[in-house]
Amino acid sequence: MFHSKITGLGYYVPDNVVTNDDLSKIMDTNDEWIQERTGIQERRHIIRGEDTTTTMGVKAAKIAIERSGISKDDIDFVVFATLSPDYYFPGPGVLVQRDLGLRTVGALDVRNQCSGFVYALSVADQYIKTGMYKNILVIGSEVQSSGLDMTTRGRGVSVIFGDGAGAAILSREEDVTKGILSTHLHSEGQHAAELIVKAPGMGGRWITDIIADNDPDDESYFPYMNGTFVFKNAVVRFAEVINEGLEANNLEVSDIDLLIPHQANLRISQFIQKKFRLDDDKVFNNIQKYGNTTAASIPIALTEAWEQGKIKSGDIVVLAAFGSGFTWGSVIIRW
Repeated sequence: MFHSKITGLGYYVPDNVVTNDDLSKIMDTNDEWIQERTGIQERRHIIRGEDTTTTMGVKAAKIAIERSGISKDDIDFVVFATLSPDYYFPGPGVLVQRDLGLRTVGALDVRNQCSGFVYALSVADQYIKTGMYKNILVIGSEVQSSGLDMTTRGRGVSVIFGDGAGAAILSREEDVTKGILSTHLHSEGQHAAELIVKAPGMGGRWITDIIADNDPDDESYFPYMNGTFVFKNAVVRFAEVINEGLEANNLEVSDIDLLIPHQANLRISQFIQKKFRLDDDKVFNNIQKYGNTTAASIPIALTEAWEQGKIKSGDIVVLAAFGSGFTWGSVIIRW
């Protein structure tokens, strides 16, 4: 059996910076309110017509491929994580295959929201471990801004999210002391309605219903989040799944060289950091600049941490995420 190793990383965020002060001009909010609750100072929003979930994913992927040292023709499979596909169907995986000019390789879409990239890495890892594929392109990309209620009514959610993409090349590694050591995935669907976009959906209100009702007060197609409930569950599940990964590999908290949590809320990250008694240089956060980019947040943060020299050969890197579903997971990597 092989291990899989991250051999290339890349990310892309739109040039359009939206500050808290910018949001205060279109809704009843302010910089102090947003920073106190989320730690976010600014985020990136696409310019309509310039970027999509797919195009951002392609831009991030091109960087990752170049850094990996492989050719696009060496890619055997694509795994694309997002909650914001360009189309209801097909998903963006096949669009990436088209736009990158890849061979007719398989393309899989992962719909696990904030934990999407962790799930996508786990899927790719299993394909490589079994010897089925040698090089897999894994992408997390999101366009949140187009689907948010950018009014005072929606401020509790809309101030949190941003747009962006991150990508990784996962390659076969014969040294089984390196690369992804283990992945750990969980879900608890009984709480699915606590963080949700209800419509359009085949199980409830479909597009024809929305059009027929033409109700200006209909909020079913905007994201809903029970923030307090999500926070309370997140801090518990983050801690559990990090410990699960450490125990599976006979590691201690002191062995962690860098923890990269999903950038959901700076207060969640700080809570976990305090719980594990990790120094500031052991936890990487960039939500202050980008907001919550959902499936893109971990690959963007992982790429930035690597670019800044915060990850070196032999380091134990822990990725952890929690989000809508509820779904959560962790990945333990020896770099």
